[in-house]
Amino acid sequence: MNDLSKGKNKKHIILSLLFLGWCLSYLDRMAMNVSIVEIAKEFDLSPAALGVVLSSFFAGYALMQVPGGWLADKYGSRKVVVVSIIFWSIFTVLTGFAGSLISMIMIRFLFGLGEGGYPAASSKAIADSFPKKERSGAQTIMMSSNHLGGVIAPLIATPLLIWIGWRNVFIAIGVLGIVMAWLLWRYLKPENMQVESDEKESTEKVPFKKLMKNPTLWKLSIMWFGMSTLIWGLISWMPLYLTQVRGLNLLAMGMLTSVPALTGAIGMIIGGRLYQKHFNGREKYYAPVFSLLAILFLYLLFNAPSVGLVITYQALCTTFHGLVFAIIMAMPHQVFSKNIIGSSIGFINLGGMLGALLAPTAMGLLIEKFNGSYTAAFIYLIVCAFLTVLAATSLSSISKKNLDMPIKESV
Repeated sequence: MNDLSKGKNKKHIILSLLFLGWCLSYLDRMAMNVSIVEIAKEFDLSPAALGVVLSSFFAGYALMQVPGGWLADKYGSRKVVVVSIIFWSIFTVLTGFAGSLISMIMIRFLFGLGEGGYPAASSKAIADSFPKKERSGAQTIMMSSNHLGGVIAPLIATPLLIWIGWRNVFIAIGVLGIVMAWLLWRYLKPENMQVESDEKESTEKVPFKKLMKNPTLWKLSIMWFGMSTLIWGLISWMPLYLTQVRGLNLLAMGMLTSVPALTGAIGMIIGGRLYQKHFNGREKYYAPVFSLLAILFLYLLFNAPSVGLVITYQALCTTFHGLVFAIIMAMPHQVFSKNIIGSSIGFINLGGMLGALLAPTAMGLLIEKFNGSYTAAFIYLIVCAFLTVLAATSLSSISKKNLDMPIKESV
């Protein structure tokens, strides 16, 4: 009984640290979105140039998704998680020393490259630390940090920005990252990640080419492309939209943008719980409906007559986005065995990060082309989000008796 209790404590500590690692990575990203107003003034950047700065992170981040997953499967999650955090923390610090548009773009690209190894490696750590029946719940709790980071980041980064300036904000966050890397290296030890379970699980080595033939993998990747375009388009441009179009000051903008992030986190956590009880095997019915509701509230957002309704509709949009995100992130743990979960999550996240890469630049170009109007930019997000609906409706139901076997079935 005592050993069982210790095992539960270890995996919960690991989950908590992985969660905090995600929060930190999100704080790093959101610090740029909060600081972009001041950076635009200092470097005298046009909307198109701002879009390139915001997208440069996602270029490196997307590029590292599949290699990061492969490295985690081959060398273990511990090494990839820690190296990733150290690498991105170094370039977070260097962001504070950027002296030109070109240097800012290069630093943010390399920052994204470092951070790109963390998603798949942290998912691999979940698979290594939790029995199969608990992985979906643990994964969605960990990934809710994406939205929770959006709550914390404006509340931390905005006052710091006003107090010590945007450059010092990045230096402080980078130092915090080194501390987080040390904690994860200490606790992600093999003896802390041994799963004791009576469940039978496939340990067959699946070649990457064979994995690529799995249709569910591609559908989840497309789904995440659409939802990631929606959420990162909003995250990247809402600070400027609220200040330039809706007339908010910097502090009010920072406080209000934390509300939709909180509802997104709640949606993600609730979605993870519901997935285990109701969504599993019924993804093709729930995911399209939640996606359509997210799109509906996005449309209402940019047509809202007041700031209060803008934030309300954004909060509802992120809530349903969180429910879809929970399905996208939980489903791989039911479809793929743990020896290939890193590669699987990496490929799915690649689709999402391609959407996140394109969204800031495409929106910046559209805003510039239409003389500061955001309407075309928001329509772009809606069109891409419909890809999630189409991919979700074609998902196949998963037999709970054959959760480990879809690769054999689909090839």
